[in-house]
Amino acid sequence: MTEPAQHWLRSRFVHSAAELQSVAEGLGPALQGGDLLILTGGLGAGKTTFTQGLGRGLGVRGTVISPTFILVRNHPSLTGGPGLVHVDAYRLEGTEEVDDLDLEATLDSSVTVIEWGAGRAEHLSDSRLEITITRPTGAGAAPAGKGITTDFSDDVDEEREVRIAGFGPRWSAGPPPGLLD
Repeated sequence: MTEPAQHWLRSRFVHSAAELQSVAEGLGPALQGGDLLILTGGLGAGKTTFTQGLGRGLGVRGTVISPTFILVRNHPSLTGGPGLVHVDAYRLEGTEEVDDLDLEATLDSSVTVIEWGAGRAEHLSDSRLEITITRPTGAGAAPAGKGITTDFSDDVDEEREVRIAGFGPRWSAGPPPGLLD
């Protein structure tokens, strides 16, 4: 598969977990079965927090939590829309191990979100959204003495930048209305 072109990029800063979830929740209704979202960000950036908001926006069943140890969680729709397939590819070595998850079985009927999917999951679809969540770095970025945090666990009001880029024919007409406004 030829690498699809990036058609657009939107960026916004958020200041809380609730605001990040609100951004994702607003994206949910614009998505359809077959949409692939690849989430990138360091540990504690907010990838699962984003996916929780997306799950609300899609109207799916179940609590969205990190699939770190089971790799894939399926959340069926409660509203007749697409379900949510939530994947954690952190421990996967490459495209072959992503293929072993058999995501093709649900790819056309669900919205598939792959945390840590960059460089591993782009081949699954000719269109995708790449979502990058960045925490501040450098001196003064986090309180001294804090260890690794996970998804806003200690710094609920720490600013993050959310960047969403659309690739491939599905996104060639531009972003969904109101995205990151």
